[in-house]
Amino acid sequence: MKCPFCTKINNKVIDSRLSKDGRVIRRRRECLECARRFTTYERLEEMLPMVVKKDGRREAFDREKIVSGIRKACQKRPVESYRIEEFVEGLESYFQELGKMEIESSEIGEKVMNELRQWDEVAYVRFASVYRQFRDISEFMAELEDILKSKREQHPAIDSVPCRDEEKR
Repeated sequence: MKCPFCTKINNKVIDSRLSKDGRVIRRRRECLECARRFTTYERLEEMLPMVVKKDGRREAFDREKIVSGIRKACQKRPVESYRIEEFVEGLESYFQELGKMEIESSEIGEKVMNELRQWDEVAYVRFASVYRQFRDISEFMAELEDILKSKREQHPAIDSVPCRDEEKR
């Protein structure tokens, strides 16, 4: 394994741990050249379905693309990295167990949005704005109103709390 810092291949494994579901091995390594430490993940290469994009193109299922999109949405938000990794591992397992040769990209996007909505509303809106290709502020507002509506349904007392504009009147 190449050191990400000095690019030498001489390193030793300091610690190995199996993930909760036993599908991934996390290894802590130390470079024997520069003495810096880094983490690698080892996982079985799985046969995942092809992803059918909105325009009909087909691409290989790319877990890193999903992780990257979620990380961007969660940037500077209180969402732990392990949570993202566990979710994407579960997503991979789900699609692999379906046994389909192809899946729609929209199915992946909807599952990610549903999870983000439970984790963090700001991350959810960020992801939704890219995934649903919001064109202007009115589309953001519609999504925010939908979030507020579902909150009101879950917690009716929210309606009795004045908003900032009402407090100034």
